Amino acid sequence: MSIAASRKIINIISIIGIGISIALTIYFINLGVFKDINALRGLVGDSVILGPIVFVLIQVLQVVIPIIPGGISSAAGVLIFGPMAGFIYNYIGICIGSIIIFLLGRRFGKPFILSMISEKTYNKYIGWLDNQNRFEKLFALAIFLPVAPDDALCLMAGLTNISVKKYALIILLAKPASIFLYSLALIYGGTFLAGFLG
Repeated sequence: MSIAASRKIINIISIIGIGISIALTIYFINLGVFKDINALRGLVGDSVILGPIVFVLIQVLQVVIPIIPGGISSAAGVLIFGPMAGFIYNYIGICIGSIIIFLLGRRFGKPFILSMISEKTYNKYIGWLDNQNRFEKLFALAIFLPVAPDDALCLMAGLTNISVKKYALIILLAKPASIFLYSLALIYGGTFLAGFLG
């Protein structure tokens, strides 16, 4: 399959995912789940075990195949499970997904990466790969910050000589800060905006 065909399929899946996310959001607003936290928690099931497992799998999926915007699912995790458990489930799912896309990038190389990200994004960051030591430092910093294009960089890291162990260590140590800050910014920023507009 060509890069263009692969990218087209990924784009179609992403558009469908965003469309489903919008439709579900409208449906949930009509159900009143955003006004009642217990109703929101009920969406992932009342099971103490099944709910978190389903949520973690959703987080893994949204990293590997960008169906749901990551920010929405991260904020949902904190709202549904609370700050501590939501953070933990976000962290587990996002870290697993980040390791999977790194391994996919390493296994299938540039054609696969270009089917997942735009050529413009690829060209913007390919220069980082020229110097291995510099890449590892920039990569760790980018993963630490909540505004970097994490998924693209995780894919492109597969083109470097970084070991799986070192990559996983960077993800496990640097991800918590960005997940925490991103989730809080979305939740409290949304609350502030709702109060400001309301």
